[in-house]
Parts: sequence; C-alpha cells; structure tokens
Amino acid sequence: MPVAAALMTRKSGPDMKIAGSSSALHCRQTKTRLATLTLMLTLSACAALPSNGPTARAVLRQANGANGSVKFRIVDLDLTTVNELNGVKQPGTDTPGSIATLAQDRRADLIGPGDVLSISIFEVGVSLFGGSGRDAVGFDPSARAQNFPDTVVDASGAITLPYLGTIPVANMTAAEAQGRIAAALRGKSQDARALVSIKQNVSNTVFVSGAVNRPGRQPLSLARERLLDAIANAGGSANTSEDTVVRFVRGSNVVEQRLATIRANMPDDVVLNPGDRIELIRSPRTYTVFGAVSKISQVAFETGQVSLAEALARSGGPNDATADPSAIFLFRYAVQPQTGSEEPVIYRLNLLKPESYFLSQHVAMQDKDVIYIANASANQPAKLVNVINQLFAPFVLARQIAR
Repeated sequence: MPVAAALMTRKSGPDMKIAGSSSALHCRQTKTRLATLTLMLTLSACAALPSNGPTARAVLRQANGANGSVKFRIVDLDLTTVNELNGVKQPGTDTPGSIATLAQDRRADLIGPGDVLSISIFEVGVSLFGGSGRDAVGFDPSARAQNFPDTVVDASGAITLPYLGTIPVANMTAAEAQGRIAAALRGKSQDARALVSIKQNVSNTVFVSGAVNRPGRQPLSLARERLLDAIANAGGSANTSEDTVVRFVRGSNVVEQRLATIRANMPDDVVLNPGDRIELIRSPRTYTVFGAVSKISQVAFETGQVSLAEALARSGGPNDATADPSAIFLFRYAVQPQTGSEEPVIYRLNLLKPESYFLSQHVAMQDKDVIYIANASANQPAKLVNVINQLFAPFVLARQIAR
C-alpha cells in the first residue's frame, strides 16, 4: 500500500500540473466571458438609460437612413451657408404680405343706417315752414333757414321730415341727399334749397380693438385713412411691433400679418373701407432650446432681431459637463426659393472651431426655431457608473459599519 500510494503519488504529479493548468485556463476563459458579458450588459444598459435627446451620431444616422416619417437634411454652417441664409428674403420684408391681397376701393362718404344728419332748408318768398315771404312794404327776397333737429337714418336707410314724409337717403352722398330733399319740396315751397351734412358718421367707420392703447370706433373721412393711420389714431400698439400680429377682417375674409412687416403707404398699408375690423394681438416670437443645457426653455426674442450666438448665450450655452460642443443643431422649416415650399433642415454649428463664433453672429433666428445641443457620447457610460454607485453605495456603507 505505501508503495502503491507512493507510485500513485508520483504518477499523479504531472496530472495534477495538467489539471492545475487547465483550471487556470478555464478561469481565464470564464473571466473573459464575464468581461464580455459585462461589457454587453453595460452597453445595453447605456442604451436603456434615460436621456434628454439623441447624440450627434444618432442625429446623423437618422438623416442618412430611410427610417422616420419626416425626411430632413443636415447642413453644416459655414461661410457659404450663412451667406445663402442671409440672401433669402424674409416674408413681408420686400414683398406684399397677406393683407395686401384684400385691397379694395370703396367709397367712404355714403350715408347709411345709424348716421346722424344735420339738415337745413333755405327758402325765398313763400315759405313752407316760416310763413309768407311778404311784409308791409312788399316782397322780401332774403332767404330764411329752417334747421331741423338732428335726424337719424333708420334701419331701412330713410329719414322722415315734416310735410315731406319718408325720404330714402341710404347709399347717397350728402349732395345727393340734398337734391332728393329739394325735389320733395317742389310745389310746397317757393325756390327751396336744402343743406345736408353728416354730423355723426356711423356707417363709414372702422373698428380697432385688441392690444392698442385706445380701442374703439373710428370714422373715415374723404382723406381715405390707411391701416397704419387707424392704428396710430388708436394710440399705437401696446407691445412692440415685432411681437404684434394684425388680424384684419374685411367682409368674410380674415388675414393675419405681423405689424413689423407693414410699411407706410406700401401695399400692406391698405386703404380702409367702411366696416373693416382691425385687431392687434400680442404674439411674441420665441425659440426653444433642448438638450445638454442647464434648463430647457422657451425664450422670447424681446428685440427686433436675435442672432444664433445671442440665442445660445440667452439659454446659458452648452453645459460644460454633458454637452458636445461640436454638435449644436438648429432645427428649422426653411422656405425653398425655387418652389416656395417648406423643407425641414437641420443646420449644424461646431463650436470647437473658432470661426463658428463669427458665423453664429450672422445667423438670424426665426420664430419657432428649435436649438438642440447634443449630449456627449461619453455621458451614457458615466451615467451607468453613477447608477451603479448609487445602487451599491448602501451595501458598501453597511459593510463598513459592520466592521
């Protein structure tokens, strides 16, 4: 037995070495598999971690791929692109806007229902209202006037005068109404004349309301007031012209246009017609900032024009800890000069290039633009490490306390 045991011991020596080597190899393979599995779990966990937006790589991948219902293209902001953007005319700057399409020439001196008329009748000789034109000496050739109380045109467009009855005057000028009254006096008075003036103009008015300092009804005159004249007579806009929309109603047509795009005596500054309605609405222009910033926000322009550089500064700029400064995206529906249609375009600004700070000063923001600052690619692993630390920190602390 001892010999056999010794022989067995000597014989098993190399086998033990082989077994130990095999065990070490197996251990290394196991560690490799665990490391690979850990890496795969880490990557999958990184993909599942919450994020406030895609990385630059994800944005570029979707632009180049066929997925997604909205097709867009990405354009790098360089000197050529900035010059092209500045060369595109903004709506309403040099071309007539939507209000100009409602231009219509109508008279503003016609009598209508609700108008208050001042009527005087002058007679020579035998008077219908003032007795005989003769005195003790003989015939009196002087004219005598009979002033009527203020006369309101009724809903049917007629007035009623003593001894003359009902006289239609709607859609007549004051001179035409004078002739109609004089014709009614024939045979009732000797050489009668009438004088008619519109004392209170109701039918030839426009209405100004909304964000103005003095809203109300405004009469039109033969000077033919324009749109900006009515707004000025109402005390002007209560807000800046860039943040004010003019809602113009003419008949059944309603159009809206920013006040800042309307120029005096230009086609958009239309001549007003009776019954026009003008409403000024406060509508601030804004842009929105998403992504790796200190706070996602909607920012008002507040001034006439805001550059991309100013827009980034107002939002606090890229977050130094999480942002990818080479991936600043400006989302915009750009109008194509050739077709006039809108196309979704993403303009990319690389703030790692010093020239980008000059270029961004010449890119004008537009209403409803969206700025997205992409997250750095290294953020997701860092987030995972933080999550793991938060998960295991209580166990490590408990173990230290237990010691």
